[in-house]
Amino acid sequence: MTLSQLILSQLADPFRIGLIIALVFTMLRTRSATGVWLPLAAGVLFVAVILPTTMGTASPEPLWRQVATGVVANSVILGVVLGIWTAIRRARGG
Repeated sequence: MTLSQLILSQLADPFRIGLIIALVFTMLRTRSATGVWLPLAAGVLFVAVILPTTMGTASPEPLWRQVATGVVANSVILGVVLGIWTAIRRARGG
């Protein structure tokens, strides 16, 4: 599997997308106590590590490559989710 195929497969993973959306909602609820960027960075890294280690995919790729591309894919998904949240917030006038 090429690197671009691995990233695209991770970008299309609905479980990964759901975890990142939940991460953003959790950050929004707890940002006064925990801040914004540290919980987001920790969550992106956590999702990137936990999915390949627990899902048991039959991917021939080494774990470090799956985690590294997972960080990239999670960052892209996070950027999209934060962009959508910002657009919604601006549309509401907040």
